[in-house]
Amino acid sequence: MAWESVRANGGSSLDEWLRSRIRMVTWKRWKRIRTRFENLKKAGVSEEQAWMWANTRKGYWRTAHSPILTKALSNERFKRAGYLSFSECYSAK
Repeated sequence: MAWESVRANGGSSLDEWLRSRIRMVTWKRWKRIRTRFENLKKAGVSEEQAWMWANTRKGYWRTAHSPILTKALSNERFKRAGYLSFSECYSAK
């Protein structure tokens, strides 16, 4: 059933979900406010925005979809880290 949706849209929706999940798990791993703040600053987020988002009370999944975390953990960063997308693998066949 899941592979039918991959075939239908080339895996893009599955890619989106997986990237969101990776962002969520990464945010969850940065447990402490200080760790979140420092990692967001390292990723190029301004100090003010990093402090605001490091102290957020929003849930993990909602924060994974935030513009700040999407910028900090971008798709290009995932490619550099070696994550392959399903759509690229599917189109390579």
